[in-house]
Amino acid sequence: MTFRIAVVQPIANPIEDDEKNVADAVNFITRAAAEGADFVCFPETYPGPWRMPATFDPTPRLAEAAAKHGINAIYGTLEPLSHNEGTAHNLICMAYGDGRPPVSYRRTHPNGPWIYTGGKWWEFQYVAGNDFPVFGTRQGKVGLAMCSEVYMPEVTRALALRGAELIFMPAGTDKGRLWASWRNLIWSRAIENLAVVVTTQNLFSHAERGLAMVAAPEEILFESTAAGLFEVDVSLERAREMRASSDSVTSSANYAAKQGVLGPQWQRPELRATMYPRPGEAAE
Repeated sequence: MTFRIAVVQPIANPIEDDEKNVADAVNFITRAAAEGADFVCFPETYPGPWRMPATFDPTPRLAEAAAKHGINAIYGTLEPLSHNEGTAHNLICMAYGDGRPPVSYRRTHPNGPWIYTGGKWWEFQYVAGNDFPVFGTRQGKVGLAMCSEVYMPEVTRALALRGAELIFMPAGTDKGRLWASWRNLIWSRAIENLAVVVTTQNLFSHAERGLAMVAAPEEILFESTAAGLFEVDVSLERAREMRASSDSVTSSANYAAKQGVLGPQWQRPELRATMYPRPGEAAE
C-alpha cells in the first residue's frame, strides 16, 4: 500500500505571536488533505506554545481539523505541569484523521531542564518523559520522537522494537554546524531500524537552511532546505519485507540495507542488561 505524507517546513510566527501558528497549521492541514495526504507532519513545538506559562492549547483546533479532513496530523506543543514553576513536558502529538482522541510522546532525552532554558526561542523547565509508545494507524504502526533525540539511537530502536514502522522525528530550529551530521543521522535511524523516518523544522526566515526529509532504509525519498509543504508518496512494504527476512552473505546483491536486524538473527536480548556500563564500570 502506498500512502502520502505531507511534510511542512513553515515560516513560523515570532515567539511573541506564536498563537498565530495555530490558524496557519489548520490551513496546512486543509491543504495537505486536499492534495491527498494521509499524514501531515509539523516541526517540534509547532504550532506551540514555545514558552511557559502556556497561553494556548492548539490540540482542540488541530484535532478538529484532522478529523474533518480525514488526515493524521503530527504536531508539537507543551504539556504544562506547573505554571508557577514553569515546568512542562515537550510533546510530539498525533491527531487522528478518524476522530480518535489525540495521542502523544513526551520527550525522554536528554535529562533535566537545561535544554530549553536561557536560549533564543524556548523558555520552560523541561521535564523528561519515560515511555516509548507506538500507535496504530491504517497505514502502519507509528512512533514519535523529536529533534536532537536523533543523536540517541536508543530512542528510535526502542520504538522499532515495539513495532514502529513509520517514525516521525520533527526538530526545532536552525541546526548550525550540526546540519550535516543531523541529516546523516536521520537516514541512519531509518537504515538501522528498517523504518521510514520523517523530519522537518521551523524556519523564521527564507534565508535559513531547513531540513525537511523522508528517509527509507535503502534511500532518501525526499529532502529540502526550503520553506513549504511537500508531498511524498511512501510505502512500508519494502521495509516490512526486510524486517521479516533473514540476512545472508549474498543479501547485498538485492538489498541496500541489512535484513532482519530487529529479529532473532541479529538481536541478543539477553545482553541488554549488560550493554550499558553499571555505575563504577565506565571508563575514566
